Amino acid sequence: MNQPPLPLRFAPAVREAIEGGAPVVALESTIITHGMPWPENVETARRVEAEVRAAGAVPATIAVLEGALCIGLEDQALERLGRSEKTAKLSRADLAACIARGATGATTVAATMIAARLAGIRTFATGGIGGVHRGAEKSFDISADLHELAQTPVTVVAAGAKAILDIPKTLEVLETLGVPVIAFGQDDFPAFWSRSAGVKAPLRMDSPEEIARAHLMREALGIPGGQLVANPIPPEAEIPAAALAPLIAQAQEEAEAAGIGAKEVTPFLLARLFELTEGASLRANIALVRANARLAARIAAALIRAEAEIPG
Repeated sequence: MNQPPLPLRFAPAVREAIEGGAPVVALESTIITHGMPWPENVETARRVEAEVRAAGAVPATIAVLEGALCIGLEDQALERLGRSEKTAKLSRADLAACIARGATGATTVAATMIAARLAGIRTFATGGIGGVHRGAEKSFDISADLHELAQTPVTVVAAGAKAILDIPKTLEVLETLGVPVIAFGQDDFPAFWSRSAGVKAPLRMDSPEEIARAHLMREALGIPGGQLVANPIPPEAEIPAAALAPLIAQAQEEAEAAGIGAKEVTPFLLARLFELTEGASLRANIALVRANARLAARIAAALIRAEAEIPG
């Protein structure tokens, strides 16, 4: 059966790195279009890419532009995405349709993982993964990110799950799906803006080398899926969970009262928390994404070193 060619478009630096066996880190684009306001979104995207480069890897921000699945974005494309107010938010369910229509969209965690796998990139840095939303027993609102982690072989570095989610239920689903959840450098699972969600992570690892070896062993065992590396926000940027809890509850109530659901919930809550924290949530978000980019670059480099040490 004939299939259409994959419309992959590599940025020159990314193609050169992949072909040369250099470390590459995938980056999502919804943080540009749906996660932050202009101009902080584009400034942050550039800073995150700079963090990856400074740590010795090549950044590959991923998006769909006019039907092309772009693996790495030039500066003008970043700017265009950042200014757009109607860019589609793409997950597993709508990625193919967007490409087939020749449309433009920003990739979520799930869609970025799919694109990274197609491009041969095994490490991905993001802010926080999606998960089980509060009240999911009524709404059934569970992010596709969790199932993507269970089937796509990419190591994802995030500051845990977003604090607006039901984190214990998110961890339960990840356990059921067989996804390794690894806290980096601590025992507790982080909650995005806060270093601890009040629950222990299933696993703890303290070095990029250990995480890289686990990734390669998972491949060797033939186990599908990736790993979630939960990297706590830097201490100086943390917002304590106790301070955030009433603000999150208020934002949740407002979203329910306004009838906001599905893909619009997370952007609404993040924007409302920005207002309620007088910008502190955005500053924390920027700090944690940059920290995740640095760690992901170290893991990407460790993967290459570990492979080079395998006999034969």
